[in-house]
Amino acid sequence: MATRAMEHPKVVSPAEWLAARKELLKKEKEFSRLRDQLSKQRRDLPWEKVEKVYVFDGPKGKETLADLFGGRSQLIVYHFMLGPGWAEGCPSCSFISDHIDGSVVHLAARDVRLAVVSRAPLAEIEAFKKRMGWRFHWVSSHGSDFNYDYQVSMKKEELGKGEVYYNYGMQQFPSEERPGTSVFYKGSAGNIFHTYSSYARGLDILIGAYNWLDITPKGRDEEGLKHTMAWVRHHDKYDEGYKIDSKAEYVQPAKASDAASSCCEHH
Repeated sequence: MATRAMEHPKVVSPAEWLAARKELLKKEKEFSRLRDQLSKQRRDLPWEKVEKVYVFDGPKGKETLADLFGGRSQLIVYHFMLGPGWAEGCPSCSFISDHIDGSVVHLAARDVRLAVVSRAPLAEIEAFKKRMGWRFHWVSSHGSDFNYDYQVSMKKEELGKGEVYYNYGMQQFPSEERPGTSVFYKGSAGNIFHTYSSYARGLDILIGAYNWLDITPKGRDEEGLKHTMAWVRHHDKYDEGYKIDSKAEYVQPAKASDAASSCCEHH
């Protein structure tokens, strides 16, 4: 693929470089302190009790929301965009999910279970999970209100409407499924509380590759892309004539039946 040429800043002596770097370090330290303050405010948010009983289909049978905690008191759910009948999961959600497996054991050591939930039936989840080579715990909310209650799936009455309720406001969204993460706490008496949810750009912090890109000269290199993540592919597709269409918008993955029909038409 062609890469964007860049105009590099002026080249200076080691002493000048060090002075400039120390000046930026002051701002980086200020940002770190502000981030710590924001994280504390996030932890200090009030909680809401989860009154509804949610049941999911898991690899070993039915699981309640309480079961998803896996013996821990804290649960992080990643809402993965994989709708019923989709041929594959969302590339952007897959990008985030490529970062999960390595974190699971470390989170468990800090009393946290991380689980992934999608609305697709379990068999479709398992097939895509196998293709991607992931090991994390992934369950289906198919037939449950869970996705709707946490703003990550389009309700029937929302189909065809210009705007939907997402990220705590009305906005347009180009898919029946939406990304997000939700956090829960389970008390000693078994009560479950919803403590936090985040959507859209609030998920950036979960993407380790973005943090690596942010320290490189070109950064994320997404300027000029109509859909900023248009460059992202499933990790098994970067060698398949990888090209970026700067004018491409987000397109919901095709239904499996549509993909099969298209394949037959081309053969």
